[in-house]
Amino acid sequence: MERQKEVKENEVEFIKWFSELNKNSGNIAGGKGANLAEMYNLKIPVPPGFVITAQAYDYFIEKAKLKEKIKTILQQIDYEDTKQLDETTKKIRELIINSLFPKEMEEEIIESYYCLDTEDLENENLDLDSLKKEEIFVAVRSSATTEDLAEASFAGQQETFLNIKGKEKLIESIKKCFASLFTARATYYRHKKNFKHEDSSLAVIVQKMVNSDKSGVMFSKNPSLKDKNIIIEAVFGLGEGIVSGKITPDRYVISEKLEILEKNISEKKIAITKDDSGKELTVKLEKEKSNQQVLNDEEIKKLAEISIKLEKHYQKPQDIEFAIEKNKIYIVQTRPITTLEKKVEEEEIKGEAILEGLAASPGIGSGKVKIVKSLKDLEKVHKGDVLVTEMTNPDMVVTMQKCSAIVTDEGGITAHAAIVSREMGIPAVVGTRIATTKLKEGEIITVNGSIGKIYKGKSKIEKKEILPVALNKDMKTKIKLIVDLPSFAERASQTGIKQVGLLRIEGIIAESGKHPKYFLDNNKIEEYQEIIFKGIEKISNYFEELWVRTSDIRSDEFENLEGAPEKENNPMLGMHGIRYGLKYPEILKSELKALKKIKEKGKGIGLLLPQIISVEEVKKVKEFLEEINFKDVKIGVMIETPASVQIIKELCEEGIDFISFGTNDLTQYTLALDRGNEQVQNLYNEMHPSILHQIESVIKICKENNVETSICGQAGSKKEMAKFLVEKGIDSISVNADVASEIAEYVKENEEKLEKEKS
Repeated sequence: MERQKEVKENEVEFIKWFSELNKNSGNIAGGKGANLAEMYNLKIPVPPGFVITAQAYDYFIEKAKLKEKIKTILQQIDYEDTKQLDETTKKIRELIINSLFPKEMEEEIIESYYCLDTEDLENENLDLDSLKKEEIFVAVRSSATTEDLAEASFAGQQETFLNIKGKEKLIESIKKCFASLFTARATYYRHKKNFKHEDSSLAVIVQKMVNSDKSGVMFSKNPSLKDKNIIIEAVFGLGEGIVSGKITPDRYVISEKLEILEKNISEKKIAITKDDSGKELTVKLEKEKSNQQVLNDEEIKKLAEISIKLEKHYQKPQDIEFAIEKNKIYIVQTRPITTLEKKVEEEEIKGEAILEGLAASPGIGSGKVKIVKSLKDLEKVHKGDVLVTEMTNPDMVVTMQKCSAIVTDEGGITAHAAIVSREMGIPAVVGTRIATTKLKEGEIITVNGSIGKIYKGKSKIEKKEILPVALNKDMKTKIKLIVDLPSFAERASQTGIKQVGLLRIEGIIAESGKHPKYFLDNNKIEEYQEIIFKGIEKISNYFEELWVRTSDIRSDEFENLEGAPEKENNPMLGMHGIRYGLKYPEILKSELKALKKIKEKGKGIGLLLPQIISVEEVKKVKEFLEEINFKDVKIGVMIETPASVQIIKELCEEGIDFISFGTNDLTQYTLALDRGNEQVQNLYNEMHPSILHQIESVIKICKENNVETSICGQAGSKKEMAKFLVEKGIDSISVNADVASEIAEYVKENEEKLEKEKS
């Protein structure tokens, strides 16, 4: 119902304390104010405060005779002319700031401010005149009546002032909050969302300031639509660092069962704090502090519990801001997440990935790169361009509307402009670190905001849907997954399959930017072990069993990694696979120790040894396992060399638990050709009789020795190969997530046909 705008002095309540309000008080306290009051009365830890009501705003506008003046100025706006929009809205803001508050309204605000530091505000016998007039630091926050509604996200549209002390600064800040109802971005946003300006009022929250040691934002549901996990982002110091995008925050992923699934610890180069006068300071953090985990596990779980409680109470997923002072958690804001109901199809891009960051807003967009280093550069951004900037900034909202995509160096998925880009449906990737230096002005790129990747040129888009696999328990042939990168584990898990049949650690190594030899040569082998552990751990959070291949690094594939050896004349036949691990045992032992730690977390682990050509290699690895006391691990070998095929019986007798066919290398070695050579590409054939004969022979011998058989090469995703493997009795087939459902159905059909033929 439209709020009555005509106000009379004796009807207006200028101040409402949190205890007097609830979630239905939006027309009095605005969205933020109503939610803070609701939380306060739920016994959620909220800093004490009061609200200067929306009716007080209306009263001020009427008494200052600003209503008609504002209406006249608004009628002159051309909303698509950025410069004119800025100039026109500035006139309105100046009118509001330069007007005087009615005396009776100002006096009540000041009296309430002096009461704020009193412990017993609910005591009816409290003598306000006897109170010591203590001036404390407060946060002064705008709370618009059209803000934080489920159908709109007005995040960052109005002002917030932190560390305000004294009655003069308080009154000045409240006026600036009132004026911020008419910033260019807020005015444009209301217009775009079809909210009437005259129906919008503003309440202002005055809240005791939390001097945050740590601050952050959390989502009770993942806003990128992928799952139901809780997302928490945190920085050291005040929350301004995270919402402005100046600092790339730590990111934690927590399940609904309060299991910590992921911890992504960022390098937080700075923190925003305040001095004794309340002035914000940006301090540079020492290297050790900048790489330190912000929240401890107890704080992470406690915050996750609060997010679940708030979502349950509001019956909608929540976007929540928090602060921690002296180990005490405070919730300073909650509002509905506005993007979850929008369905986004999984899409894959065919092309060269040149950059990666955080998936901030789902979708795919292509266009010319326009690098924005200051607000003046916004003028060069045209419709369909990709805006590339150091950090997201709410002042860019009008320009963002024109863009096909957004890319930033810094910031997290909870920066205000990232929230607004999700609301507008613009793909965004943030926290790339190097976008403004790596990307060139005017070049064409494609941005995938769903997975956080940027591609060269205008890439071909292929829509891929990850379907759940309806696995029949009676199926003899098990379907497993190929998963290499932590960032794709969550997506792959949507199949419902709990076993990974191939996890290649080269992707984790590549993401570190350093070759294993670098860590060995620089006496940092423990750091290498931790990188491997953390990468596999992130993947393991989504699965019950993982078969992990030890590193197989060819010198031509990883020559750009720091510390990489020189490229060999014939890398395919050179120093890689298990022979490299045995030459540099500390590297291999580090990988085994990382897997041992995963095993100790209750996950099933299978060890896959690549490029095996002798029984002695398996024996040596077993010695390493005994040396580090790694027990109860399944030992498997890759069947990808003709030598391993020839000695399969001896390998089984030595004592292995499983084998996995690597058909790519097996085909190249057997047919004596390079798959990457265009001149012989037509001869490459994984269904060649010589390959099929080797596969059949190995399966037969393994069955005789009770050794499990599997395939992890790409050939397993081809129906003709799957049919052959089922006929020969293979135990499992590992495939990519996007074809898992299709291959599972095909395998099931072929098993049923074989049963019918037997009967």
